[in-house]
Amino acid sequence: MKTEDVRRAFAMPATSPAFPCGPYRFVRREFVVITYRTDMDALRAVVPEPLEVVEPLVKYEFIRMPDSTGFGDYTESGQVIPVQLRTARGVEQGAYVHAMYLNDHPPIAGGRELWGFPKKLATPTLDYETDTVVGTLDYGRVRVATATMGFKHRTLEPGPILAALAQPNFLLKVIPHVDGSPRICELVRYYMTDIQLQGAWSGPAALELHPHALAPVADLPVRKVESAVHYIADMTLALGTVEHDYLA
Repeated sequence: MKTEDVRRAFAMPATSPAFPCGPYRFVRREFVVITYRTDMDALRAVVPEPLEVVEPLVKYEFIRMPDSTGFGDYTESGQVIPVQLRTARGVEQGAYVHAMYLNDHPPIAGGRELWGFPKKLATPTLDYETDTVVGTLDYGRVRVATATMGFKHRTLEPGPILAALAQPNFLLKVIPHVDGSPRICELVRYYMTDIQLQGAWSGPAALELHPHALAPVADLPVRKVESAVHYIADMTLALGTVEHDYLA
């Protein structure tokens, strides 16, 4: 392999990358998002500066992705924390992606290497039991999370959903050097774009989290479920930008 060929490689393995080049389009991406109240000190312990936690809220997500360009058909589950960031443009509202568990290797590899998504291999599901939408997360054979929501009890206006999806999202990207020291340690910003909302609904919901040493979603305990939303949309995952370099 010539040097110029090596330089054209964009991912590993160089001769057969684990994921293709973007853009990454998602068709009929289905979400169940349960917003719950947790402990403020627990949130502050996991959200990196310069992001700020305003309220003790967490959004627990189950996402079904049946048609994802280059990534295939898979399901994801995890925690997203509402945050704010003070910039020269003023105070921005956004979301910090804290934990993600999914059952498909290409988006795990691509998500970690490109953006810095905190992805780990597990077994999430999003399905229906007659009048109930059910989300589960298993790490190996151990149940970590269970969510239930009434099926399409109330139709929601698209405006608030689209406004939330348009906000910036933040990630902590950490990639080590060959000697084990940090080589990349950055706060990354990204957006979802070209969003087409196909429907959104609310309903009663419940969320149960179980302690697990390697999938510690219960470290942000559920104190009270505040709301739940179920929606389906097409969208594109845009590439990111570096918001802050911790090693600079």
